[in-house]
Amino acid sequence: MFESLKKKFSGTIGKISEQLSSEEEEAIKEKESKAETTSIPDLEVGKKEVTSPKTEKKEDKTSGKDEEKVASGKEKVEEIDGEKKSRFSFFRRKSDTEDADKQDKDDSKLKTELSPDEAAAVSSKDQESDMDKESEKEGEEEPSGLFTFATHKTISEKDIDDILFELELALLEGDVAMEVAEQIINSVKEDLVGRKLKRRGDVAQFTREALKKAISDILVVDGPNLNELVQQAKKTGEPLKIMFVGVNGTGKTTTISKIADHYVKAGYTPVIAASDTFRAGAIEQISHHAENVGVKIIRHQKGADPAAVAYDAVEHARAQNKELVLIDTAGRMQTNVNLMDEMKKIQRVVKPDLAIFVGDALTGNDAVEQARKFDEAVGVDGIILTKADADAKGGAALSIGHVINKPILFLGVGQGYGDIMEFHPEWMVEQVLGD
Repeated sequence: MFESLKKKFSGTIGKISEQLSSEEEEAIKEKESKAETTSIPDLEVGKKEVTSPKTEKKEDKTSGKDEEKVASGKEKVEEIDGEKKSRFSFFRRKSDTEDADKQDKDDSKLKTELSPDEAAAVSSKDQESDMDKESEKEGEEEPSGLFTFATHKTISEKDIDDILFELELALLEGDVAMEVAEQIINSVKEDLVGRKLKRRGDVAQFTREALKKAISDILVVDGPNLNELVQQAKKTGEPLKIMFVGVNGTGKTTTISKIADHYVKAGYTPVIAASDTFRAGAIEQISHHAENVGVKIIRHQKGADPAAVAYDAVEHARAQNKELVLIDTAGRMQTNVNLMDEMKKIQRVVKPDLAIFVGDALTGNDAVEQARKFDEAVGVDGIILTKADADAKGGAALSIGHVINKPILFLGVGQGYGDIMEFHPEWMVEQVLGD
């Protein structure tokens, strides 16, 4: 049941998790690449400075002045050493400052006693040693990729826009009404954008929670509680009158027999009004079901006035102290003005407490549009969706209540009299987002 919706939502959760994880991994790689790039110029500077004494030596040979050559070598070594200490001194720990200064003095004294070539070699080794220390320092201070993700990632609108657009298209393909799909997407976006992620697993958790909230907001609609109304009818002695409406072939007659069986098992005594006097075989069909579930039926001849049949059923219930009157009506298209007017006449005569729209879950958006038209004509108070057990898409179940702002009361889940269940929004949320 609703497998298509479940796949769509679980796919969205997975895509958002992958998107954010891949973006973070790319950011980490880019950061590492920049760190490597900045270290290369430092090495090149060191090489240039190391080779400079050789250049000085060559120039000094042409001059032929040994004393100036030695002095130049000393000055260059001291200059290199000073630059080296300036460049890398901030990487040393404070606790090692005194030892490092002492070591530098010894190195400087040693270099002044060496030839320029030997001094340059010593300076090069010192630079490589200092750069190794720098690399170790960065390794200690730089957090791992997972830790970076945990402390720096915030979900942005750019991260999820494309994925949510794909989800919206998928919902529309699954017979979800446009306004419902848009509300789900906007709600999820509002909940996710700006959320800070502490762990990689938070992405899936936050997305699932956002979808649950969005779907719950769609499904939760205030409406009548049939069980409370029937109990009240039993106390007052005035029967609860329910009129069932809908188009042809949605399963109204079978649904009425299921509702009758449901309340018989709950300890109540319903009566059925066979007010579908238009369709051939309708009276015989409802009579057969009433006999099977052990319920009294009030019927007239084919072609009789449907309002008169309903009126007689209500009077019988009052006389016999029965708590529930279930009024069957002829199936009609919402565009058939004459039949819609006939249904309004039943309303005027009987004044039913509830008008329940019976829709076929498999018709998707058609069921939503039918419910809208019947609500405009007679004022629908609740919805029963039939054939929900065969509904893989789930678009009608998700949309219909929100579109006309009336609750789904029951779902038909099979062909037996007991194959009907009360609808609970949290149950459907688990169906489409549960593990």
